[in-house]
Amino acid sequence: MIEAQDVCLRYADGTMALNNIDLQIDPGEMVYIIGHSGSGKTSLLKLLMGMEYPTSGTLTVLEQPMREDQAMNIRRLRRMIGPVFQEFKLIKGRTAMENVMLGMRFLDIHPNTIKEDAMNALIKVGLEHKALSPVENLSWGESQRVAIARAVARKPALILADEPTGNLDTDNALNILELLTALKDENTTVIVTTHATHLIDNKSHGKLIQVDGGRICCERLG
Repeated sequence: MIEAQDVCLRYADGTMALNNIDLQIDPGEMVYIIGHSGSGKTSLLKLLMGMEYPTSGTLTVLEQPMREDQAMNIRRLRRMIGPVFQEFKLIKGRTAMENVMLGMRFLDIHPNTIKEDAMNALIKVGLEHKALSPVENLSWGESQRVAIARAVARKPALILADEPTGNLDTDNALNILELLTALKDENTTVIVTTHATHLIDNKSHGKLIQVDGGRICCERLG
């Protein structure tokens, strides 16, 4: 699924964001990447999305080498990835259903099934009763669920969620983490970055990878 060997990422301004990362993530795993703000969590997700390329080392995602000379193939790879960003990037003036459907129109999904697949995704996140609500009328937690439904509707092999519990109270944050955990199966890997380590300390499932100063300093099963 994901293999990294001696991966480094240095930004154009000279900042070393990641340093000698070794990593293996198998299909169907639930993975929490933890660490304080600025530790390198988001940089690692950018590599996995192909938004940045390793400065050195080798990285493979879903059997695709993540290198600049593979840019065209990486664009195709993104169709197999469901991203959940810190900013939901929902389109105001559109309903929850429309926002989910808009994210599907550039994929190889038959037009006749887009609406059904979008509704099924909203059902999975417990938001079917808000399908026709304009997104500006939704709460923060509901908007986060729409963003997750948009990722789920792609039927991805990999879900990448960057700080999905940000700006949520403890109860809603735990609900979001439980929802993401429930999405993983033998065909879908879920990777979540968070600095809210207290929310996952008591979880009995998943792999925890701690990043500090751009390095993996600890890796254990939850």
